[in-house]
Amino acid sequence: MSVEVEEVTGFLAEHEPFSHLPSDALTAISASMTMRYIRRGTTVVEAGQRNDTLHVIRSGAMDVLDSEGGLLDRREPGLSFGYSTLVADPGVAESRYTTVAVEDSLILELPREAFQRAAAEHPDIERFYSLQTRQIRSAAQDLADDAATGVLRTPLRDVMIVNPQATAPETSIAAAAQQMREQAVSSLLITADGALRGIVTDRDMTGRVVAQSLDTSLPVSEVMTRDLRTVTPETLAFEAMLLMAELKIHHLPVLEEGKVVGVVAGADIARLLRVNPIYLTADFSRRTSREELRDAYREACAVIARFLDRSGDFAEAAQMMTIAADSIARRLLELAEEQFGAPPVPYAFVVLGSQGRREMGLSSDQDNAMVLSNDYNPNQHGEYFANLARWVCEGLAEAGQAWCPGDMMATNPLWRQTAREWEDTFHSWITAPDADALLHAQTFFDFRPVYGDTALAGEVHRTAVRMGGESKRLHAHLASLAARREPPLTFFKGLVVERSGDYARTLNIKTGGTYSIVQMARLYAIASGVDAVDTATRLELSAGAGVSKEGASDLADAFYFLRTLTLRHQARKLRHGEQPDYHVDPKRLSKMDREHLRDSFQVIKRMQSALGNKYPVRSIS
Repeated sequence: MSVEVEEVTGFLAEHEPFSHLPSDALTAISASMTMRYIRRGTTVVEAGQRNDTLHVIRSGAMDVLDSEGGLLDRREPGLSFGYSTLVADPGVAESRYTTVAVEDSLILELPREAFQRAAAEHPDIERFYSLQTRQIRSAAQDLADDAATGVLRTPLRDVMIVNPQATAPETSIAAAAQQMREQAVSSLLITADGALRGIVTDRDMTGRVVAQSLDTSLPVSEVMTRDLRTVTPETLAFEAMLLMAELKIHHLPVLEEGKVVGVVAGADIARLLRVNPIYLTADFSRRTSREELRDAYREACAVIARFLDRSGDFAEAAQMMTIAADSIARRLLELAEEQFGAPPVPYAFVVLGSQGRREMGLSSDQDNAMVLSNDYNPNQHGEYFANLARWVCEGLAEAGQAWCPGDMMATNPLWRQTAREWEDTFHSWITAPDADALLHAQTFFDFRPVYGDTALAGEVHRTAVRMGGESKRLHAHLASLAARREPPLTFFKGLVVERSGDYARTLNIKTGGTYSIVQMARLYAIASGVDAVDTATRLELSAGAGVSKEGASDLADAFYFLRTLTLRHQARKLRHGEQPDYHVDPKRLSKMDREHLRDSFQVIKRMQSALGNKYPVRSIS
């Protein structure tokens, strides 16, 4: 027996279902196996694709995901995967699940033919893996059921359309239909003297008006539904769903203390069930006032948190959060222009910071600015843009996106300038000796327009990238900023936590981790002339130029893990009704996650040291 086969045999003998097999059977199985090294992040088995191999984990760890990316199980050494296609009905070889390496791993692989031979000789093998298959299917079903059940227990307060469209009973059918079309709504409440009298829906317009060729000059009361069933804001989604099914209706008015406060449609609950932020952002675009957008950002956070529970795709969640925030800002700007009139000169509304980088968490504040046309005249146009900026930023705060503590917002005249003034300001910042100027300057590189004349903003950003690429002094200062905040890690790789205060026994993932990676990626991009704004793309495009390929890859992996940890923590906070933050208790993490956390911090420390060798960071205060 070779040393390798002997070692594999000894390993299998310690784990089910091989531990009870006779030694000759174990040796035969071991001799049929091959060993494969799998890098972290590699997909080994893809849902929907053929799999003809039993995989046994020798070292490392693998995540088993359902077809929608939901985490079903985490497998460690001695456990197997891929067996569901080996014990299924004959001819069924497509995997139901995706298996991804979450650590660098060694995998022992047994081909289908060898597996079937061993299972025929030792039926306990097939019984063991058949049971495992049933358990993982049950876990997948439980995940789906739990997600759906949790969603259906959502109160209608979180689902309903607030301040629904309404009209008087004497309004003509034609006028009512026109109102529904203009407001893009599927129902219209009929009210008189503050009391609910009825409802007319798009189905009523089709079935009672069009189908019967009814005179549209008649009052809408002729076709409205009377004697309505109503619900309260605290009615649960599943109760409303059952009620609509029972009565064969699609809309329910929501009353609180006898007053109409909203309306809910079956489609609203369907959207909730799908837990898809896309539907939410579409809803934002239909809201007709700043009041209707109140708490919209908080709504988005809650939806994204539910999405995370189901998918676990944290990079996608951060992008979805950004899409939602962008949608709220755009709708507020549209409403502001309705309020104050068309802008007197072109302008662009831009977002900065994590929103600019499309890397928002569930606890991101506002960072925004305005770029005005060079035709802007402060005496003629100043009041308009000041009012517009204040109205929009107040709306964002009401929606739940907190005011920027550093006052980097369009309400600040310093962050509301013409394109030419922005270019002059940026030049003065990168040539100024004080640290505050440098802090302001770096925000220009996370600069992304969300509304208005995007060409204005694009030109400012391109100029900043060009100037920044030429400024060695700026590079040194940015390197100093990136190296300043060391990860909370002792010399012996111990995690350093806060000793007292509100955040005792926790560490800050942002200040000790992601902040430095963001800073380094920004520096590498500027030094390499890369104009990308998100951290992952900056690392990818500057690899081999501003930073080594290995260093860029390690930082990208560390960034993804730390962002995953952050969003998972913030989602948990939201579920418990707490304010999301960046303070993670290491003791609440799995052993594997703590190891990954230490490794990520080690990467950051190593790359910070490299900065010190390349830039004079110690000479910069």
